[in-house]
Amino acid sequence: MIDIAQSKRATRPGLVRPAWLARHTLEPVFVVITLAAIALSLIAAWAGWPDAVISALGVVAYAAGGFFGVQDGLKSVRERQINIDLLMVLAALGAALVGEWRDGAILLFLFSLSNVLQEYAIGRSRDAIRSLFALYPEEAHVQRGGQVVNVPIAAIEVGETVLIRPGERIPVDGVVVRGQTSVDQATITGESMPVEKGEGDKVFAGTLNQNGAIDVRVTQHASESTLARIIHMVEEAQHRKAPSQRFLEDFEQYYALGVIAVTALVLVVPWLLLGQDFDSSFYRAMVLLVVASPCALVISVPASFLSAIAAGARKGVIFKGGAHLEQMSTIKVVAFDKTGTLTAGRPSVTDLVPADGVSADELLRVAAAVEARSEHPLSRAVRQAAEERSIPLETVEDFEAVTGQGVSGVLDGQMVRVGRLSFIEKCAGQPPADLLAAHEQLQAEGKTVLFTCAGGAWQGVIAVADQLREDAAELVGALHTSGIKQVVMLTGDNERVGQNIARQAGIDHVYAELMPDDKARIMEELEREVGPVAMVGDGVNDAPALAAATVGIAMGAAGTDVALETADVVLMGDDLLTIPYAIKLSQRARRVVWQNIAFALSVIIVLIISTFLIDLPLPMGVIGHEGSTVIVVLNGLRLLAR
Repeated sequence: MIDIAQSKRATRPGLVRPAWLARHTLEPVFVVITLAAIALSLIAAWAGWPDAVISALGVVAYAAGGFFGVQDGLKSVRERQINIDLLMVLAALGAALVGEWRDGAILLFLFSLSNVLQEYAIGRSRDAIRSLFALYPEEAHVQRGGQVVNVPIAAIEVGETVLIRPGERIPVDGVVVRGQTSVDQATITGESMPVEKGEGDKVFAGTLNQNGAIDVRVTQHASESTLARIIHMVEEAQHRKAPSQRFLEDFEQYYALGVIAVTALVLVVPWLLLGQDFDSSFYRAMVLLVVASPCALVISVPASFLSAIAAGARKGVIFKGGAHLEQMSTIKVVAFDKTGTLTAGRPSVTDLVPADGVSADELLRVAAAVEARSEHPLSRAVRQAAEERSIPLETVEDFEAVTGQGVSGVLDGQMVRVGRLSFIEKCAGQPPADLLAAHEQLQAEGKTVLFTCAGGAWQGVIAVADQLREDAAELVGALHTSGIKQVVMLTGDNERVGQNIARQAGIDHVYAELMPDDKARIMEELEREVGPVAMVGDGVNDAPALAAATVGIAMGAAGTDVALETADVVLMGDDLLTIPYAIKLSQRARRVVWQNIAFALSVIIVLIISTFLIDLPLPMGVIGHEGSTVIVVLNGLRLLAR
């Protein structure tokens, strides 16, 4: 995991080596020196300065312009490879050999300038990730020995309590133990609105405390926080290459060898067989060497994918590499786990059906009083419903919970029971026909039904269900709009519950009563029958399906270790609509890549044809070659705006 303190120091060049020795500092300086030497040589030739001075300026231009190109070229030779830098250096040396050293110097100037611009442009996408380190404060206020002391974040231990004042960034992951506030979590979850936090709520490093002072118990060391893991994943993603990028890099080697071979033929054939003078043949060969080099072609993929990865990270969508970004654009089926993904993941009261002579509030008052003593999820749902209606929770005596049946207790001197029908019948007898009919209808809708009686009299029924997320239907529509053929749902629940949720959300197909290995099998079937599949789950019981899918997407993964490690794409927040955003971003990135490839190939073809038909001058070839490289990089950078 990331050492935050070390990583922050690494962003300060002076602490590692003198800034002026760094390549990113020297290379722009050398570009300026090269340009100055070329300009002075032109002035010197016009003013009639001595040849020695002009020659010295030429040497300076070559030394500065080719300094890093020679290093990179020699490195490739040692690795038994041929790269573009080697081709450019050979072309410049060739120009000097035929007496056109100034053209060669211009080539080196434009090539090195192009490299500087590329590094600057691609660096912008990397900076979008590096800037996350700025979200960490240098120090935090830690309670130690009865005092509040300032401690570097790397020295904060798990279990310590950190005081966070209004307006401060939260330095570590933890749990609020005192105070209330609202927190801007956009950097982690992508949520646009602040989230209210109180005792027992989780908070994440890098988020902004807004309007209240809180005490937070540290649960993760700074190097293991959610923010640190995000940075680590995206840094790794920038080095994981997409299939198209790996293909182009392999292609570059064969292509470069082909360029050298054709260049040799262009030099030898006209000179030896067609009687053309050596200088003309050599010059044309050098022009061909320049214009046929695949700079723009090779840079087109990483420029686009790095920008898309950075853009996604800013929105809370973490692609774990260019390969997954590229695969995402091919998805034809999106499969969702039900619980906690399409639904809220916790039951809530959906229906109150009181018996004759009983009001809905009275039914809820009686049931909530008994359920308040239980920690069962269904009990919490009833208790929450009472609180939402401002119904006070009264005290019961002789509370008892019967596993799988229900709960009971004495309220106002009357025995109250809440639970299954058979459990209630023991104290109230046969239920009224209208309650039985309601029971059948609610069960048909996939809801859990709780009967209630008090003092031997039926009070009514309460229906509880895991509720569909509010934006689930909008999500499914957005997925269909983005070109997804099928949206399916996988659930371990029974068919009736699954169909009810699917009907509300507009899901195309439902697979119910599944075990985890069944979900993985269905991924393979869907991919075989329809096409590439994205599986969206919580990263825990869905791990086999996430691994089996073409792309595994962990939903709402902030702070969830398994989700961060298992999935190919991680959505840090709970906003379902980031899924179609991620798909559209990947589709747009793929379009930009193919735009760049088509443009780069077209420029190469036009320049090669011009070399033979109109004797294209070397400076024009260099401008066309390097200009196309800069254009594809800038086109890729457009993805940062998404």
